[in-house]
Amino acid sequence: MEPPSQGAQPLPVPQQQGQRGPAIQPPRPIAPQQPVGQPAIAPSAVQLPPPPPGSQAAQLQRAFVPPPAQDNARRLDDVRGARPEVREGDRLLIEEPGRVIIQQGGQPIRRPNEADRFRWQAQDVRIERRGVDTVTVFERPDGSRIYTVSDESGRLLRRYRRLPDGREIIIIDNRYSGPPNPFGYFVDLPPPVIRIPRERYIVEDEYALPNDIYYALWAAPVDYIDRPYTLDEVRYSVSLRERMPRVDLDTVTFDTGSWEVAPGQVDRLAVIADGINRAIAANPSEVFLIEGHTDAVGSDIDNLSLSDRRAESVALVLSQQFGVPPENLTTQGYGAHYLKIPTPGAERANRRVTVRRITPLLTGQNQPLPLAPQ
Repeated sequence: MEPPSQGAQPLPVPQQQGQRGPAIQPPRPIAPQQPVGQPAIAPSAVQLPPPPPGSQAAQLQRAFVPPPAQDNARRLDDVRGARPEVREGDRLLIEEPGRVIIQQGGQPIRRPNEADRFRWQAQDVRIERRGVDTVTVFERPDGSRIYTVSDESGRLLRRYRRLPDGREIIIIDNRYSGPPNPFGYFVDLPPPVIRIPRERYIVEDEYALPNDIYYALWAAPVDYIDRPYTLDEVRYSVSLRERMPRVDLDTVTFDTGSWEVAPGQVDRLAVIADGINRAIAANPSEVFLIEGHTDAVGSDIDNLSLSDRRAESVALVLSQQFGVPPENLTTQGYGAHYLKIPTPGAERANRRVTVRRITPLLTGQNQPLPLAPQ
């Protein structure tokens, strides 16, 4: 869950007749000296070439047969009764397969373990200790290795890819080097000024053309990014994330209490996977955030766990079925915090997943992704 905003709230979601989803409010003015990053590619102009022959994206862009699931539970009822709890001072640690949920100050957050998403494709996995840090190494059949470095609490510090020729590609550097932040990982920013049409800012894949989806996955921030942010800051700061367009996967929704992607919905992720794979072909360091959501029914802890698992399920399908490199994806559940349809009752449209490119937020760059080489 995200900490409560200090004056920066999510975009309002009033419903108007004939309109689906949130309505964007009139923009706030920006200080005259502040530059604004503007998307430089119109949707109709995005002509994406196929991945370059021999590139990693081209080698991976084929259907995979998923291995047996590491976690056999497929519904919330299967895990709710098996949650050992440990008290550490004022924190309550609730353990689940693949994650630890930490409840402190009334707000549950989750500490992820993304090992299972990486393990299926690895021919060898080893864990090393480097001082107080833990390094998990996943070796691929092509000789490349994925390194994930975590601190003693399990928090991700770095993720990088080492190619067979020894070159290293930094994907995520989650080490904070800025001034002390009294809000922790939360960044207190005003809501972004939205200067592009709503249908380009929030792309609903049920109605969007492929080029509209590609545009959202390649676009520049809609408002100025003043510095590089850590992955934790991106995860827990809604006004920061909202500086990037997003794709709402409203063709992939979930049964109550479930995080399983139905077989009939898998093919609907093909365009998303194609856009992500082509982005990675252009820049191997691209990072995409898969966000899981629930409806408003249930407890905060249940909904956080459930939304997190939904995001991971979609990430697994993107990798196993469409060859998206798992190290270029990161996941986060937000429970019932951001309802697409504001209702306290059960609503399938709220049990969904969204995708957005977060590379500019991690790098502090304000340009769109250039076209992939041919």
